[in-house]
Amino acid sequence: MFEPRGDAIGYFTRCVREYGDIVFLRFLGVPMCFVNRPEYIESVLVTQSGNFEKSKDYRALRRVLGNGLLTSEGEFWRRQRKLVQPAFHQERIAAYAEVMAGYTERMLASWSDGQSLDIHAAMMRLTLDIVAKTLFDTDVSHEAEDVGAALDVLMGKFMRQAGFAFLLPSSIPIPTTSRLQRAVKQLDKVIYGIIHTRRSSGQMSGDLLSVLLQAQDDEGVGMTDRQLHDEIMTLFLAGHETTANALSWTWLLLGQNPGVEEKLAEELRRVLGGKPPTLADLPKLVYTDRVLRESMRLYPPVWIIGRRALAPFRLGDYELPADTNVMMSQLLMHHDARYFPDPERFDPDRWYPQDPRAASLPRFAYFPFGGGPRVCIGAGFAMMEAALLLATIAQRFQVHIAPGQKIEMLPSVTLRPKRDIPARLTLR
Repeated sequence: MFEPRGDAIGYFTRCVREYGDIVFLRFLGVPMCFVNRPEYIESVLVTQSGNFEKSKDYRALRRVLGNGLLTSEGEFWRRQRKLVQPAFHQERIAAYAEVMAGYTERMLASWSDGQSLDIHAAMMRLTLDIVAKTLFDTDVSHEAEDVGAALDVLMGKFMRQAGFAFLLPSSIPIPTTSRLQRAVKQLDKVIYGIIHTRRSSGQMSGDLLSVLLQAQDDEGVGMTDRQLHDEIMTLFLAGHETTANALSWTWLLLGQNPGVEEKLAEELRRVLGGKPPTLADLPKLVYTDRVLRESMRLYPPVWIIGRRALAPFRLGDYELPADTNVMMSQLLMHHDARYFPDPERFDPDRWYPQDPRAASLPRFAYFPFGGGPRVCIGAGFAMMEAALLLATIAQRFQVHIAPGQKIEMLPSVTLRPKRDIPARLTLR
């Protein structure tokens, strides 16, 4: 009932295969429409965006994220987005590059030739440290294990919670478990700790937290601790979970495709010459960028997004009723052979600008960061971070993945590996 046949990805894949690019169904009476065509996706996210809000399943995130950027709507969302936007301006993002490289070098200092580790856990911890330092100027290394454990619980339970969110009226709380409640409390403790420490110190360093603490509305009233919590929690989780997953899948793909891995290593040798990468190097690391784009095609960090119609609307040849929840999957769209020939193949060269495959790609055939007014605010931050971390690590170490290893996907809020990704390191 809540996870169709226990395989949400397989369920939607079968729907598209059997019924085409627009599939209407009722989930125990709740109207849903699954679309798998670029122009339909663009219509919902861009052309008719004013007629849509987040789909009902996002309500499952409110227990954790509150009324933050990901879950809020209307005028309140526009106000909050305007307040947060300066932290992601190009010049501010550029200032974060040194912190990202520095934290990565610190991690590499603890690695050794021949060492075995879980590369997914390593990426989760690294990106957690980076987002805490860059956006909130704080160190959460002592809480990293607790945060990781709490996230594992939240991500594992999300699909069931989303099922309840679809079915229950907004006036009825979503059922929860004691384990889930403990996980939320653990994350709340970390976030409120960050807020309390900064308020007590009175120091304003120009980071995002400083901006939010000093923000005031038209009547001169600042944000409450609850409002601060909701925005920090949203960026705290989204800012590290998605990048960590993107890098984890990238290491898996590189380990399974030695030809691509060697091509990447050759570019890093030629461009960097053994020096740590800087922001100025990124425009020259063109193959590194293609590797990441192709990895996010095969394993998009966010695998599905949804919108709910406020009024009746039209898609293609169909009139659809108000209250329809429209679901759009980056994962399915990115694997569509009409737009990506040989879709299961890891081929970074398909992003070569002169390649006809890239030149003819419709808008929204590839949309890892969503699109329209609610496109991911941290897209530039995420791409810069992923490129810097990948280049820094791949220049120093080769990450070997055991041959023939199949890591299943865990579709949740994000697209996580279902288990550890065991790896062995070789010093270059």
